[in-house]
Amino acid sequence: MRILHTMIRVGDLDKSIAFYTEILGMQLIRRTDYPEGRFTLAFVGYGPEDKEAVLELTHNWDTPGYELGTGYGHVALAVPDAAAACAEIKKRGGKVVREAGPMKHGSTIIAFVEDPDSYKIELIQSK
Repeated sequence: MRILHTMIRVGDLDKSIAFYTEILGMQLIRRTDYPEGRFTLAFVGYGPEDKEAVLELTHNWDTPGYELGTGYGHVALAVPDAAAACAEIKKRGGKVVREAGPMKHGSTIIAFVEDPDSYKIELIQSK
């Protein structure tokens, strides 16, 4: 078994695709409209779905936004240098909500950014 994808619902699909591809450097792997169901699925990631886990961005055409609730945490990405990644993300127009630094009660260097729907993306500096 392996993880295939994680699905998140997004309010503005084009903004979300732009964030994940232009700000975080992922690739749009595929995008499919389902007119009878009034939704679109877009898959983004850093590699092909048969080798890498990806994100499924689900856009329900009649729903402009969602409440995230208290159960969702974040998606985590490995980066070589969290501070440099934050600087690049800001340069590309992204929103850094926690600058790079050690995690509470630990030494791992982490940072957090936020996507257009306020989902948190954790950047974990590789050791």
